[in-house]
Amino acid sequence: MEAQAIILATSFLTLLLMGVPIAVAIGLSTWLAVLSLGHVPTCYILAQRMSTGIASFPLLAIPFFILAGILMGEGGMARRLIDFAAALVGRFTGGLSYVSVLTCMMFGAISGSATAAVSSIGGFMIPEMNKKGYDRRFSVAVTTTAATTGLIIPPSNIMIVYAVVTGNISVAAMFLAGVLPGVVVGLLIMAVAGMISTHRGYGGGMRAGLRDVFRTARRAVLSLLLVVIVLAGILGGVFSATEAAAIAVLYAFVLAVLVYREVRLRDLPRILLRCGITTSVIMLLIGTSQAMSWLLAYENIPQSVSRAMLGLSDNPVVILLWINVLLLAVGTFMDMTPAVLIFTPIFLPVVIGLGMDPVHFGIMMIVNLCIGLCTPPVGTCLFVGCGVGGTSIAEVTRPMVPFFLAMLAALMLIAYVPWLSLWLPQLAGLAK
Repeated sequence: MEAQAIILATSFLTLLLMGVPIAVAIGLSTWLAVLSLGHVPTCYILAQRMSTGIASFPLLAIPFFILAGILMGEGGMARRLIDFAAALVGRFTGGLSYVSVLTCMMFGAISGSATAAVSSIGGFMIPEMNKKGYDRRFSVAVTTTAATTGLIIPPSNIMIVYAVVTGNISVAAMFLAGVLPGVVVGLLIMAVAGMISTHRGYGGGMRAGLRDVFRTARRAVLSLLLVVIVLAGILGGVFSATEAAAIAVLYAFVLAVLVYREVRLRDLPRILLRCGITTSVIMLLIGTSQAMSWLLAYENIPQSVSRAMLGLSDNPVVILLWINVLLLAVGTFMDMTPAVLIFTPIFLPVVIGLGMDPVHFGIMMIVNLCIGLCTPPVGTCLFVGCGVGGTSIAEVTRPMVPFFLAMLAALMLIAYVPWLSLWLPQLAGLAK
């Protein structure tokens, strides 16, 4: 077992350092480790595990939600949500930073993509904040960190991936569990933005009356209804999460093409190609990661890690802290999807041994890895935010620190207050 674990770890890290794409690195390192077993038909078992790993009905929701997110992203929803958020909170001191956070929360939840939220919302809000005297680096930091809430507030593809990896958790439970934690993360980012804005004297935005709030809400309500339709339909037993994703595509198509008319029929081949490319990358990651998960289970590595960690301490607080530290380190150099695929089978037996609910652990892991999206060297949201904001990672790193601390505070609350994640699933009868 030790030999295979060493081969797997060293080959995987070596391939990553060589710049090999992570899905290929996972597949090759798993192949080398299985090859060292000798008595297992390597090519056959890898092909079998990869094919069965993606032969899952819930995974069909991923391409549908990706397509719905692209349609919503290009269909003019961002502008309507920005107007609505500005009418609600734009009048306050630092109001434009509140608008940025609130819009990222709404748009991220609709599109299910943090990078889409950074590019769509940041593309308008960062220049607008600069015009009003906000520091450019502050504007980038606010938008970049706020965009990650879209992966916590449902619907979220990463929650589907986690539910499939665990094998016994419903997607609906994960969706509900993410609502309050996502709001907590957003509110803490807003609190930090408010304190900095007050200290620096950043002014508010437009003065909107009640009539403006209702007018902008009416323009934005059709976009926001997508989340309501998905959650209400799943919880009401009208359709499954996968069927909900297909309905989300139909709804997004009608809204973007027929109602808002900002996506033309001739744009659809490009959109479908973009969706197909994104889906293929995710599915390759899932397939190779499922093969690696089989090898880990075959060699009893998760059980060995569980015994080792539980042997370090019998204090759940300490072990949970260690897991969070390890995941934070992983998030700095590994994207969220492969991290969930690789480390869920390793850490899940540990937390179950501590008596932690798998749904609660899934939300904690996702919130933790969201921080990695904003940290170099692999922080995709950070790179997109700097590109949109016309600044560099070096310049924006220091202004990001207060927002990192806010996200860490939210992570600790979510990790050690299970109620935040489990109250809504328990209310719906989807969790114990």
